[in-house]
Amino acid sequence: MRTQRKHTVFSQGDPCDAVFYIQRGQVRLSVVSRNGKEATLGILRSGDFFGEGCLVGQFLHMTTAVALTDCVILRVEKQAMMRALHEQGSLSDIFVSHLLKQDIRREEDLIDQLFNSSEKRLARILLLLAQFGKEGTPETIKPKITQETLAEMVGTTRPRVNFFMSKFKKMGFIDYNDGLRVHSSLLSVIVSD
Repeated sequence: MRTQRKHTVFSQGDPCDAVFYIQRGQVRLSVVSRNGKEATLGILRSGDFFGEGCLVGQFLHMTTAVALTDCVILRVEKQAMMRALHEQGSLSDIFVSHLLKQDIRREEDLIDQLFNSSEKRLARILLLLAQFGKEGTPETIKPKITQETLAEMVGTTRPRVNFFMSKFKKMGFIDYNDGLRVHSSLLSVIVSD
């Protein structure tokens, strides 16, 4: 299915009856608490699965999935996905690899939340969003992401994110030429004590 930017793929509390695969684009997963506080759990990209809770008996979605960009998303009904996983070894390998990477990422996120300062958590989130890895090359974060969303992902306030973003800019770790560009030097914030 083709979805436009800001389209809600599913909402928290909707029936959980299919697995989704992002062929092109980016999707934001978020959750809202009973008192109305929203938190961004992650930004998914091409090649990511989501909604897989239906495969283990989850009846309702625990998150909301919204397209951050125009997307092409494959929706696979629960029974069809179960059958494909049993019959196609290569799909099973890809899916298990995705689940393991997702589990490791969530474990890293929890450790980060428990033991690191909000400044280090913001630096890590920016590096992840920029898909850090090309040595010495600034990476542009696409699509545009607000400081409010960054604050939700880091677990702090927007003014605090603004303070650190200004600091990162002054230190040359980020710039705003043609969008938010993250330099590999930002890694020094994470590794410093």
